[in-house]
Amino acid sequence: MIRRRVSVLGSTGSVGTSTLDLMEHGQAAGSAAFQVVALTGGANIERLAGQARRWRPEIAVTADPARLDELRAALDGTGIAVAAGEQAVIEAATRPTDLVMASIVGAAGLKSAWAAAATGATLALANKESLVCCGSSLIERVRAHGGRLIPVDSEHSAIFQVFPAETPDHVARLILTASGGPFRTTSREAMAAMTPEQAVAHPNWSMGAKISVDSATMANKGLEMIEAAYLFGMSAQKIDVVVHPESIIHSLVEYIDGSTLAQMGPPDMRTPIACALAWPERLAWPAPRLDLAALGKLTFEAPDPVRFPALRLAREALEAGAGAPTVFNAANEVAALAFLDRRLAFLNIAAVIAETLDRMTKTGPGSGYDDACAGALALDADARRVAVGIVQDMAIAA
Repeated sequence: MIRRRVSVLGSTGSVGTSTLDLMEHGQAAGSAAFQVVALTGGANIERLAGQARRWRPEIAVTADPARLDELRAALDGTGIAVAAGEQAVIEAATRPTDLVMASIVGAAGLKSAWAAAATGATLALANKESLVCCGSSLIERVRAHGGRLIPVDSEHSAIFQVFPAETPDHVARLILTASGGPFRTTSREAMAAMTPEQAVAHPNWSMGAKISVDSATMANKGLEMIEAAYLFGMSAQKIDVVVHPESIIHSLVEYIDGSTLAQMGPPDMRTPIACALAWPERLAWPAPRLDLAALGKLTFEAPDPVRFPALRLAREALEAGAGAPTVFNAANEVAALAFLDRRLAFLNIAAVIAETLDRMTKTGPGSGYDDACAGALALDADARRVAVGIVQDMAIAA
């Protein structure tokens, strides 16, 4: 029997709702017993309140202070504490529990993930920006407080499951797989006219709008390369990317003796979430089964650096080190959201990243801050200001 006390940060998003759904399946199957300590969400008060009524956490938090009265009214009479705002989310992340699912999207999730890292709980990390911005500092913070970090991205979960943690010197390289996104075979000329609706129409995965755009530009694979370097202590030279359109192999670990181990499964984010929830056990749920005979074949190709320059820019940021990965992430987030708002052309997403990195190339995380998180957030804010200015200049020039 798997028993866990769980807090879900970002419970109303896709990863958060899938987490609670898997917990429901585990309990229904009689293989797990879960107790929810805290739930945090954003503006979807109806969903957050429904989750709270089902799971009866100690506290339910909305990140939006303007929605506090609405949440309080929705949970009136339940005995569940309610709160609102950034500090309330951070406080919820520090409550004693066995596992914290950190799934708040973007740099907004960094502070709560950093706070959760000091609790000694298992940190199931679905917020890639936390690793990209704080890297080894976040990992060391988890370890120093007796916790464990388990990645929830499908690619890093795949590596985590086959990586020899006790003998990392046995690994020759990591191979991250990429679906290629919706524009895998689209010409660069045609990509120039792509719309947000086309960019978010991912062929394999059901994801939020921003991460779908990241898949379309392959910036997501660049971010995952940076994450993998920190998570598994690998240099940029030992991390490769291969395009695998079927999204069945989620990543591979190549060993120094020539062996290569892969983790496989249908493209469903609930699989890596279930792995994180139960590790080192396995959670029974009605998972889709892999039918290799029905698939017939798996295909692979090298990523195109001309049509997808964000991947090259991410590698350069990783190799540059210091604050470059933070700058890459901030610029990408600004540019992707500008594209979704129709203020920036698709191909200019990478151009914004490149220009921001160029202007801030020698900028480090800074000194004089209380911790690595504060320094990373300050650099993130500076990079965003630069990226916003570049987006505005491009809009004027268009």
